[in-house]
Amino acid sequence: MTLTRPARLLGAALAAGLALVPFTWVLCDLAALGSPTELFWSWTGSRFGTGRVRAATTLLDPLLCLAATGTVLAALRSRHAAGALAATGAVTLAVRLPGLWTHGTGPLVTALLELALAAGLLTTALAGRRPPARPGERTPTRPRPGQAAAAGALLAVAGLVLLAWELRWAAELAPRFAVDRFTGGRSVPGAALGVPPGWLALVLTGLHLTAAASAFAAARHTRPLGLLAGGLLLGTGLAEAARLARLHLHPDVRYVVAPELDLPALATTLYGVLAGAAVLLLLAGRGAPDPAPALRSPAAAPAPPYPRPPGW
Repeated sequence: MTLTRPARLLGAALAAGLALVPFTWVLCDLAALGSPTELFWSWTGSRFGTGRVRAATTLLDPLLCLAATGTVLAALRSRHAAGALAATGAVTLAVRLPGLWTHGTGPLVTALLELALAAGLLTTALAGRRPPARPGERTPTRPRPGQAAAAGALLAVAGLVLLAWELRWAAELAPRFAVDRFTGGRSVPGAALGVPPGWLALVLTGLHLTAAASAFAAARHTRPLGLLAGGLLLGTGLAEAARLARLHLHPDVRYVVAPELDLPALATTLYGVLAGAAVLLLLAGRGAPDPAPALRSPAAAPAPPYPRPPGW
C-alpha cells in the first residue's frame, strides 16, 4: 500500500504543525534562560547551573520536534510515508495524554493541540492508503534480514532494560510515590510540559518492544518505527551521558563532593547511546528488494493432428 497525494500533503501539514508547537516553547525557554547551554543542562536534568528560572520544556520536546520534522520530509518524498505518519502520531498521542490532567492553561492547551494533530496523523495514515496505481510505483520495502534481526535484538534489550528499571523503582519506592511516577503527583516535580517519568518509561518500553517485534517479523513498517525508536534511544542516552560527565568530570561543578558513580545507570546510558546509533545505521539504508514476479511459462504447443496432413 502507498499514500494518495492529498494524504501526503495533509500529513506533511499536520506534522509541520506538530513540530511547530514544541519549537515555539523551546524559543520561549531560550528567551527566559538567555543561554542555549543553560537550556541544554536543564533538559539533561542537571541540578546545578540552571539558575532560578525553570524551563517549561524537557528533552522530549526537541526530540519530538525533530521526529515531526523528519515526518514532514517522509510524507512528501518517502515510500514509507504511511508508517512515518502512524509512528509519529501514535507516540505523540501516548506521551501527551498526561497533559490532559496537568496544571496550567498553557500546557493544557498545548496537550490538546498536539493530541489533535497526532490523531490527525493517524487518521491520515489509515484513510489515505491505496494500492499501487501502476506496476512500477514504489511501495514500502521490508528491511534486510540480517540488519533487521540485529536492530530488533538491540531494541528488545533496550525495552527490557527500561522495564527492569521501572520494576526496581516500584520495589524501592513507597506505593504513593510509585503511583506519582505515572500520574505526575507533587512528589515528582517537573517542567510544565514534562511527562511523568514512569509513564514515559512505559511508553518508550512499548515503542522499543513493538519496533523489535516488527524487525524480527521483517514487517514493511519496520524502518519508520525503528528509526523513531532508535532516535529517541540515542537522544536520551546522549543527554544522560552529558549529565553524568558534567557531574563527575567537570571542575566547576557546584558540589563539594560528587555522589558515587552509579555503575548500572552508567552502563544503561552507554548502551542507549551505542544501541541507538547502531539501530539508526542498520535501518537507515535501503531495504530488501521485493522478489521479481515469477515468469509464466509459455503455453505448450498443441499436439500435431493425426493423421498428419501433407507437408506437416
